[in-house]
Amino acid sequence: MHTSPRSAARWARRFAVTATALSVVGIGVSPMATADAAAAGLPTQVRSTTPAALDKAPGDLYLFQYNNSQGHLSIGGGNFTLGGRVYMVVKYNSGQMRYQGTVTAKTVSGVPGGAAYLHTNISAPCAPGNNGYARAYDYSTETWSPRLPVAICQRID
Repeated sequence: MHTSPRSAARWARRFAVTATALSVVGIGVSPMATADAAAAGLPTQVRSTTPAALDKAPGDLYLFQYNNSQGHLSIGGGNFTLGGRVYMVVKYNSGQMRYQGTVTAKTVSGVPGGAAYLHTNISAPCAPGNNGYARAYDYSTETWSPRLPVAICQRID
């Protein structure tokens, strides 16, 4: 089966559209969006793109859980301060600590702000029913995440 090559006009049109889109994005994220922009009456979204603002957590902290390949509970989260220390803890509903650790928030595609991941030694998955919770503390912003209900597996001998 033979296919004919695409025409040069189609490639030129695709290049022009791509270049236009990139230039629009470049204007929207201009390094000129500083405190001077506030005086000009520009929206807050433009002012918040300064390099100093990119290091700060952009919104509310959040957590999620997943099971890693070793069959253990792992906790992840986003909106932490990039490069900042994050304390993560898993506790029973009674308040007794089951696992804790400190990690560094880093850039991960698809996760806003800094992403933090903690791999625990808690077996997972468990029978239904959440008998514990996970929380994270961003040292840079001195902010706690909301509680994430989790199931903490317990051995029955």
